[in-house]
Formats: sequence, C-alpha cells, structure tokens
Amino acid sequence: MEYRRTAVIKLDTPSDAKPALRETVEQFKHCANRASEWCWHGRRQIPPESGCQPETRSVSGDDDGYHVTSKATAERALYDPLRDETDLTANLVQKGIRRAVEAVKSGVERLKRGENTSKPHFSADSVVYDKRSATFHRDHVSLSTVDGRVECEYILPDDTEKPPTKYVSDDDFEFRMGHLQHRDGDWYLHASMRKVEADETPDPDTKHRTVLGVDLGVNNIAVASTGRFWSADEFNHWRREYEKRRGSLQQCGSRHAHENVQSIGRKEDGRFEQDLHTIANELLEEAIEYGCSHIVFEDLTHIRENIPDATWQHVWAFRRLYEYVEYKAKEYGLSVEQVPPENTSKRCSTCGCTHDDNRNGESFECQKCGYENHADYNASKNIGFRYLRRRQNADDGGAPVGVALNRGTLNVSGEYSPASDGLNGSPRESPRF
Repeated sequence: MEYRRTAVIKLDTPSDAKPALRETVEQFKHCANRASEWCWHGRRQIPPESGCQPETRSVSGDDDGYHVTSKATAERALYDPLRDETDLTANLVQKGIRRAVEAVKSGVERLKRGENTSKPHFSADSVVYDKRSATFHRDHVSLSTVDGRVECEYILPDDTEKPPTKYVSDDDFEFRMGHLQHRDGDWYLHASMRKVEADETPDPDTKHRTVLGVDLGVNNIAVASTGRFWSADEFNHWRREYEKRRGSLQQCGSRHAHENVQSIGRKEDGRFEQDLHTIANELLEEAIEYGCSHIVFEDLTHIRENIPDATWQHVWAFRRLYEYVEYKAKEYGLSVEQVPPENTSKRCSTCGCTHDDNRNGESFECQKCGYENHADYNASKNIGFRYLRRRQNADDGGAPVGVALNRGTLNVSGEYSPASDGLNGSPRESPRF
C-alpha cells in the first residue's frame, strides 16, 4: 500500500539567504510565464529576437493543433534562451518550463470541452524543487538558488504525532519533491512525501481520501467545507468603482475617453486576477492542510441562472478561480471536480431535508431538524457530499473517506470522525472567518 502526504514545513531562513531566494522565485516565475506565452501562442510567428523558433510539429496526443503541449518540444525551443536570460540551474529552468506546459495542457482540455479559458499566468511566489535541485534532510533542506546553495532548518511542532512532524520524523516517509512558497513574510516548504507498505489487499479508497467542498457566491467569493471564508467585499467594492469610472468616461464619447476605458479594463483584470491567484493558492493550502485528495466545486455551466445576483464580473471571477485551482492542483497531485449545483443551498447538510424556506439570505435553518449555520458554509458541505455520493456509486474505486470539516470529517452516511490530532468537534462546528 502506498501513502502520499504533503508536509507543510515552515523554514528558518538565514537573513543573508533571503535575497537569493526572492530572486530565485522571480526568475522561476519569469521562466514559467515566458514558457506559457510561447506554448499558448505556439502556432503563431515568434519574433526572431526572442531566440525561440515557432512550433511546427504535427498534431497528436493532447495537442489541439495550435497550442504546444509537449514538454520535450517546449524544452527544445526554450531551454537555451531561458538559461541565457536567468541565473537558474538547469533543473529549475526545466521545472519552470514544465510547470507552464502542464497549465497550458489543462487549458487545451478546457477548450476541447467548449469552455472559455485564457493563457495561464504565474504570479504566486513559489518554486518547484526535486532531488536534483534540493537535498531533503530530516531537520533541514538545502536549496539551489541563483547564488548557490542555501540551507534552511525546519520549524516543526514538538508533538511528533502531529503533521508535519509526524511525517518528517518518520524515516519510512521518503521526500519526493517540494514546492517552496513565500507568504506573509515567511518561507514554507510543501514537501511531497511517500511511504510504501506491503499489503496483499490494497484498499480501493486510498486514492479517494478526503474531499474539500467549495461554494462560490456574491458576498463570499469562496467558502470551504472546512469553514474558511474568502470575502467578496473588496472585489465588490472595486467592481463598483471601476463601473463608475467606465460610466463617466463613456459619457464623454471621445477617443481619449475610449482609450481610458480600455486601460481601466486592463487594470481591473490585473487587480482581480492577482486576488484570484491568492485565493486559489490559499484553497490549495487549505486542502493540503486537511489532507484532501479532491477539491470539488459546483458545475459552472449555468452559474448565472443559479446565482441570480451575480454580475458578469462575478461569473468571470468564478470561472477564472476554478481554472487557477485546476491547473495549480496538478502540481500537488490533487484532483479538481465539479458536481451539479441543484439545491445545494436549500438542502440541509445534517439531515438532508430540502426546502425553499431553509435558506434566508446568508442564514440557513433547517425546517426539519433545526440545524443552523451560514448558508454558504452549509452549501459547501453539500457540494462535498454530492461528490461522495457520486463516487460511492462509481465502479472504479468507491467513495472517499469523507468531507473535510473544521474539526474532522463526515462520510456519506453522516458519520462524524474527529481530527486525528485529538481536537474535539462536532458536525455542527462554527465556520472560521
């Protein structure tokens, strides 16, 4: 039996190493975005001064005849120019190119399904390391940077039964690769670890462990089944501000005003995309922290009809957030799924009663069992449960263990299991704002 875990480890970073790490992050993002640009427009003529040749190979596999989705092809065209443009090691340049190719490949799949998408853009402060560019120890890690190697010690909880110490201190767990991330002024290593044990009867549920349900809305951009909320207050504020500015300029009717309207649109997209990248990264961190194997959203096909108050900007934000989570999740081995949205806001996540009067604005009170909580939080749990029920009826492995909650998991039968760290909780825990 194979166990895979992601240990989120805070690093004790020497002061003199921080500039090298920051520059490494910037150059890694440059590689990924440069590769994304080239792969997304692979069939267009590439300017000679770019140092890259346009892609002309025949269409096959995941290729759609326009975008480049072959890692080998992208590396042949981009490796030498990016090595000249950066101070990164060969391995990190390759990792940056491959990160972009995976994201473009995901976008191609969406286009094949008739869904709207756009060129992937990488803004998160992160770098992908494997055993050639990093040396993983039980108490520290050695990382390649633009200025040689740096060593950072781990900051781990004293409790050896609590993640990430539980995995790092277990010699049976092998380090496979890591994602270095910088957030809130600190550096973190998201270490992918694997443990293999002999088992004559493999557990079919191993690959479907825990689900993170995510509800999308107008007042809260996203709400996770673990009780974490991402407010839309700032998004809605700036949406109204940009609308006012566009309205004033459109009344002028001049060419200069028209150009300013276009400029405002670019600024609006840039601001919102940065915020959505942040939310996507935090959703992934939430899933990793709670040991989730799947992140589940409601189907966005008819999102405008399902959320009548949503503007076109909200619909755009929902789709873009899903896209970001979908392609970023592949780096961590997580699956992103969608389920039908019918009645997720009216169904009680505790007893299953569905009634129009259960929801009143942001408040949810079940008419049958009396369960009360935030309506969006209740919906996020229902989204997770819907995927569990669908997997339970599948014939390729069964249902996941349960839906991740603030203090444990709930399975498809409504049975509650507390978190493994011994914290007390119940199926009616309060959401975390």
